[in-house]
Amino acid sequence: MLVDTPGLHRPRSLLGQRLNDLVRETLLSVDVIGFCLPADQRVGPGDTYIANDLAELHRVRKVPVVAIATKADAVDRDRLAEHLVAIDRLGDWDAIIPCSAVGGEQVEQVGDLLASYLPPSPPLYPLDQVSDESTVVMIAELVREAALEGVRDELPHSLAVQVEEIVPREGRPEGDPMSDVRVNVFVERPSQKAIVIGRGGTRLREVGTTARRGIEELLGHRIYLDLHVKVAKDWQRDPKQLDRLGF
Repeated sequence: MLVDTPGLHRPRSLLGQRLNDLVRETLLSVDVIGFCLPADQRVGPGDTYIANDLAELHRVRKVPVVAIATKADAVDRDRLAEHLVAIDRLGDWDAIIPCSAVGGEQVEQVGDLLASYLPPSPPLYPLDQVSDESTVVMIAELVREAALEGVRDELPHSLAVQVEEIVPREGRPEGDPMSDVRVNVFVERPSQKAIVIGRGGTRLREVGTTARRGIEELLGHRIYLDLHVKVAKDWQRDPKQLDRLGF
């Protein structure tokens, strides 16, 4: 869990106290805490207040706490060094690490450091399963993302995708499987259908090419993608159509 300095503060009201209680309750259930202290801000009373709370949590539950000096790109090296010294004096941390999300500096190292404090866990899914989503859902999302590429302003929420079937192609040589994937793309108006298809079908061909690459990578073999665009008038406001489309 990452704790930014505004997330926990000295309460000034009953609501503030309840928010603090909720934060503390959450902190009691985590395996590691990342305490973010922006390098372009001086360590202040709020940071000290949070640091004391985290120190108590560390003492009671032995939860590792990593101090993360964020926005390292926003200051020069001398100011960053001064900030790191101030963080060190603020508490007894398991580790201190600077990083910059904007510049990408040490972002992976922060992830690796936090992960190193996580306890081992048995696999939550089969080892060959890369997502908790079904294959059909992931194929639909790949097609939807390809169809929305470059036209999100025109079709922000008006596009739905339904995978009709995934059928292994019969008679294929051993070791060279292929599947026929039939997918319907639904929009609400004929004008939106024209946008997805494009002049002379050029956009739809681009959508098919992009989506096919992702689907083939997902399935691990070649596919033939049969893609159709259909109008389902006002499907977002029609309970029957929403149910048919899986919403």
